[in-house]
Amino acid sequence: MRLGIISDTHDLLRPEVFDVFREVDHILHAGDIGSPELLTELEALAPVTAVYGNTDGWPIRDRVPRVAQLRLEGFDIVVTHGDQFGSPTPEKLHAAFPDAEILVFGHTHKPLLTTIDVVRTVMNPGGAGAPRFGLPPSVGIMELEPGIPPRARLVPLLDLDEA
Repeated sequence: MRLGIISDTHDLLRPEVFDVFREVDHILHAGDIGSPELLTELEALAPVTAVYGNTDGWPIRDRVPRVAQLRLEGFDIVVTHGDQFGSPTPEKLHAAFPDAEILVFGHTHKPLLTTIDVVRTVMNPGGAGAPRFGLPPSVGIMELEPGIPPRARLVPLLDLDEA
């Protein structure tokens, strides 16, 4: 199963996302979505599991939870924006969700792919919307196959010169 992982779109769904997510089976959106129409556009590609972030208004908060827990291909996954932890870190997320094998978060706009406690995969796909902190917008791709650790990568959407 191939996952498309995105966060912090802030109502900007770049056309490059459609290219990167062309063959995904499921999309995880880690909050600060923008408008509900953005979710509808993503749902045209694949089923979407999304959470709201600190900048999302009631139209999004009425539609999606603050934290989503799901199981895909035998992996327990938690998706959260992370703002409830102040400045989220893998350690804070692991402490809050110790049973999750995959933790996906946003909020910081800084791409991150790491493991914690040897077997937990933690990803922040970075901000997919307007560039911040001198970083190009980015998303993530994660491959899930039962019995082997997740394989994942961060995908810049633009060169920094284009951002």
